[in-house]
Amino acid sequence: MRNGVPNLGALQAFEATARLGSFSRAAEELALTHSAVYRQVTGLEERLGVQLLTRIRRRVGLTDAGAEYAARVRHHLEQLEKDTFGLISRSGMGRSLHIAVLPTLATTWLVPRLAQFHRLHGDIAVSLSSRTLPFQFKDHPVDAAIYHAEQLWPQTRGIKLFDEGALVPVCIPQLLEGRELDAGDMSGLTHLHMLSRPDAWRYWYGAQGREYLPSISAGPRYELFTMVIAAVRAGMGVGLVPRFLAQPELDTGAFIAPVEGVLKVPEAYFFSYPADRDQSEALKVFELWVQGLAQ
Repeated sequence: MRNGVPNLGALQAFEATARLGSFSRAAEELALTHSAVYRQVTGLEERLGVQLLTRIRRRVGLTDAGAEYAARVRHHLEQLEKDTFGLISRSGMGRSLHIAVLPTLATTWLVPRLAQFHRLHGDIAVSLSSRTLPFQFKDHPVDAAIYHAEQLWPQTRGIKLFDEGALVPVCIPQLLEGRELDAGDMSGLTHLHMLSRPDAWRYWYGAQGREYLPSISAGPRYELFTMVIAAVRAGMGVGLVPRFLAQPELDTGAFIAPVEGVLKVPEAYFFSYPADRDQSEALKVFELWVQGLAQ
């Protein structure tokens, strides 16, 4: 160690082992041998005088101290990676930004439009990473975030991009062949659920004044709206998704609304960044551009 700072290679070996739960998998990721990773991690524990990992046969676990240290090491390695990429971008291409964004919104709304931003501002490199849950900026090496909420996150500045609007039930036309939905009753259809919105279907049925049967809850659950839409496209059931995401398929007839009725939601999509940081010129440019997209 130099001035109390462990060797970077040892920290990388420990973080990879902690994250992957295996010396072998960590060695594969780092392009090292199993024994090299083992020696790095064991040497780190000896230097620190703290047991970080538990070893039971071929299984590797984390002690309480190891779990806490792994999270802190991971944060610093991510920050070092961001700083390095930022330096490369500034010296080779100009400026850089790292934006956290919801994965579905990234693939369906933001990424298809980034080519336009690059044409207008070719000296700004925009990197994206997915985040599905709220987070503290101090714990993640990103410049800004695009997220779904009722208001701006605390201690941030930014803008509201657009309201989510309403969730609508959708399925493929073939799913209804040979079926007659009596008075809009969809109880015979498999309902596809979102993990992050477990009560959405319950609220939808309540908004329509219809009974929510226990069997409706038996449908599969997915983490992302893109997964729900893919399952709908595959004919696996009826999904409840934001209208703006399903609109292209509704326009072409690939999807239909099996019954009338929507669930209005109060949340919107926001773009924000830490209030206690100076806003870079690149971030100002990106904020104005993304605001223009949402108008």
